[in-house]
Amino acid sequence: MFQVESIGNRIEITMSGALNAESMKDALDQIQEKCSKIENGTMLYDVVDFHLPTLEAIMIEFSRLPSMIGLLGKFKRAAVLTDLHWLGGISIFEGLLIPGLSIKAFRRDQKAEAIEWLEAES
Repeated sequence: MFQVESIGNRIEITMSGALNAESMKDALDQIQEKCSKIENGTMLYDVVDFHLPTLEAIMIEFSRLPSMIGLLGKFKRAAVLTDLHWLGGISIFEGLLIPGLSIKAFRRDQKAEAIEWLEAES
């Protein structure tokens, strides 16, 4: 399952389970649509149950990588909710690679704290 919601200037993405080619295409379409009017926004990414995407899904993601990288420029902060310690570490590392985007990992039971961090002035 992949769900994208727009709440003001914040995008909330919830992911649970594995993504196949069809669900990856749908997920990327949703993200592009919901992000179209965002500027200097924030993102809350809730990883409920992580599974590696299928090879076909990864190929679709790579084919749309240039447009997805462009979308990242619309965000100043991203919070990742996960109970997988290693996934939180990877998320923080990704933030170091993307200029202008701060990424911080939180446990899933820290959603309120994550939203507070997203809404705080930097």
